[in-house]
Amino acid sequence: MANRKKKATGAAPRGKYTTLDVVAREGVRLIGLARPEVHNAFNETLIAELTDAVREAGADPAVRVLLLHATGSSFCAGADLEWMKRMAAYDHAENLADANALAAMLSTLAQCPKPTVACVNGAAYGGGVGLIACCDIAIGASDAMFALSEAKLGLIPATIGPYVVAAIGARQAQRYFVTGERFSAAEAFRIGLLHDIVQPAELDARVNELLGALLLAGPQAQREAKLLIRAIAQRPIEAPLIADTAERIARVRATDEAREGIAAFLGKRSPAWVPRALRPARGQR
Repeated sequence: MANRKKKATGAAPRGKYTTLDVVAREGVRLIGLARPEVHNAFNETLIAELTDAVREAGADPAVRVLLLHATGSSFCAGADLEWMKRMAAYDHAENLADANALAAMLSTLAQCPKPTVACVNGAAYGGGVGLIACCDIAIGASDAMFALSEAKLGLIPATIGPYVVAAIGARQAQRYFVTGERFSAAEAFRIGLLHDIVQPAELDARVNELLGALLLAGPQAQREAKLLIRAIAQRPIEAPLIADTAERIARVRATDEAREGIAAFLGKRSPAWVPRALRPARGQR
């Protein structure tokens, strides 16, 4: 399905970007951070290109799932040192513009209408943790390492903060935001940053299994489910929320996709949105 170690051609040309390796395969848009010489650290170019690549994938009807991964031995080491040196000389207006660009990138990823998956290998520090928190699902190698290390530099994890707190909770953030200490994949799983951890050699297979599951679900239903989560998270279960959920399911039930899904279930066949490669052979369910 989407083996990160293979190269393939697709709708999104790899040559469009200098810091990313973008490939389309079987409904999956693979977006690879491609600055391995600096452990895939952010700079202004990567921020702009990743914003564009995610926005484009979200708008492309041929894309069912977005997979964010990394080339080299690290997922993302946070801010690039050379970029940080330049920022040190910025005035307030320049720093604000730079921070707004980073915030826009994170927001674009977090609000992507398609399911987003982070495949995490190696180190993920600072902004790298933010990228993981922005994705709907995160699978990590068991030897991956994490840190919210901004405080060690006299900084704070501000733009990534809302997404990280949503992922791990305020209580865990109170520890890791102020200590800057490193933590393991097992700890990332325990506190909710990762949904699953596997041995490094099994990472691609586990991600492919997950991608296959995502491609079986209705794309409009997935989009509506993401909107539902944003609408109900942290809200009290009171009359307005109950009414909102009833309105949502009534509207979705009337869609062509829902009708197709129910008809396919009753007819013991695959819905039209399931890729042919994932449909069971005739006579099998």
